[in-house]
Amino acid sequence: MVADAAGVSLPTASKVLNGRGDVATATRARVEEAVRELGYVPQVGRRSVTPARVIDLVFDELVSPYSLELLRGVTEAGAEAGVDVVVGRVPGADGPVAAPDSWANRLKAAGREGLIVVTSELSLEQVEGFADAGLGLVVIDPLNLPRVEVTSVGATNFSGGVTATEHLLSLGHRRIGFAGGPEGASCGQARLHGYRAAQEKAGVAPDPELALHGAFGYPDGLEMGARLLDHPDRPTAVFAASDATALGVVEAARRRGLRVPDDLSVVGFDDTVLATLATPALTVVRQPLPDMGRVALRTLLRLIAGETLDSHHVELATHLVVRDSTAAPGGER
Repeated sequence: MVADAAGVSLPTASKVLNGRGDVATATRARVEEAVRELGYVPQVGRRSVTPARVIDLVFDELVSPYSLELLRGVTEAGAEAGVDVVVGRVPGADGPVAAPDSWANRLKAAGREGLIVVTSELSLEQVEGFADAGLGLVVIDPLNLPRVEVTSVGATNFSGGVTATEHLLSLGHRRIGFAGGPEGASCGQARLHGYRAAQEKAGVAPDPELALHGAFGYPDGLEMGARLLDHPDRPTAVFAASDATALGVVEAARRRGLRVPDDLSVVGFDDTVLATLATPALTVVRQPLPDMGRVALRTLLRLIAGETLDSHHVELATHLVVRDSTAAPGGER
């Protein structure tokens, strides 16, 4: 009955009624319209007439407060839009890297409409594979952008770097270290440029020996903190490019008998739960991670719908949150 009304074969109608993803959009629409007109009710045990829309959310690192905050934003926006979110790791993160087009083909075969990729490096071949498969793509805090047309969501990283460094300068610090992210990461580079720009504006010559790079994590923060604090003319303050990195710097100070903020001021970046649980609580540049997740999901749905975006690159505002990890040199509040 439904198949005849929609002008399709019985197997095709059955696929739509059972929520299969391998049906053309126009054909699916005809079947669903026939269902509505006929008042057809699927048998008990069948799936919904309208299959769930599904997108992928993939991370390079899943177990971190940063990832969890983004996940919260994406899934909340997905629930509002009636979209299911499948969470996973970037292929090759824990093993051999697959062929560039196999990732896209696998997602397409599974009925995905698009994907959001977080803090990961994508190759041009992967990006082209997603486009060829008709999959929408949005990246959050990308490590690179293989094509300028790739849609990205982030925060005002340059402005955040300026704000963090200006805060330390206003307290009287003049030797300020930078514990940054991967040297090629776009967001990390923007924070570094902000750090340098604030010092130059204040007439302070940045010391290149105090600007270090590593992964956005505690182990690299600990290692960079050790290098900075073992410098013959060590900094009195450090701007760290993530909360986890900042905690590594704090621990490096503790191991050297230095107190935060009496002997060393530290500013983090993110404002995850780590910042408030730390001792002392971290002064940070807050980036609105849940909002970034929500914007990424909504932007992806606009791409899937074929809408024209006003901009391929969206930046949400950052702002400084002052807590207990910063003070004037010598610990004066």
